[in-house]
Amino acid sequence: MQIRFRKILALIFIILIVGGVFSSYRWIGRTLYPINYKEHIANYSKKYDIDPFLVAAIIRVESKFNKDALSPKGARGLMQIAPVTGKWAAGEIEILDYKESLLYDPEINISIGCWYINKLNTQFNNNLELVLAAYNGGSGNVTKWLNDYNYSDDGKSLKHIPFKETELYLKKVKKSYDIYIKLYNSDYFN
Repeated sequence: MQIRFRKILALIFIILIVGGVFSSYRWIGRTLYPINYKEHIANYSKKYDIDPFLVAAIIRVESKFNKDALSPKGARGLMQIAPVTGKWAAGEIEILDYKESLLYDPEINISIGCWYINKLNTQFNNNLELVLAAYNGGSGNVTKWLNDYNYSDDGKSLKHIPFKETELYLKKVKKSYDIYIKLYNSDYFN
């Protein structure tokens, strides 16, 4: 009952803040949508040319800023990096003495997550929906879907995502991204 009340209250505040009402109470929204690890997000989003608010939105959805998060599928840390992705990234960005436990280190995790988003941006021509679908559902799956008329009419965008989890993930990240942009000033990370 208490969790449901908190969710309803949070939703009301989000609607009010996003709608511009009570904009002087922006701190309420920032409590519901915090940005922890600001320095790491700023550094690595700049290095890999990614909007830092997108990085914050992904972290919020993936782990709610819990650096010790572990998914049932074994993804780790703030940005829920899979061990295979962590190992690949460590070789590419030259993380010395890499081991999976480093995925719980906020700086390492954010650096790998931003590096990976940059790779996906390159692969999917900066198409946010495809990048987010690939981040959650795998780039190989997104490539298959783009080549299947059941999921894509033009090979460039998805009309349907067959993974319900990935479809919901896109909605959550895009909603959080929009809210972060509205709650924080554009120069917040400068």
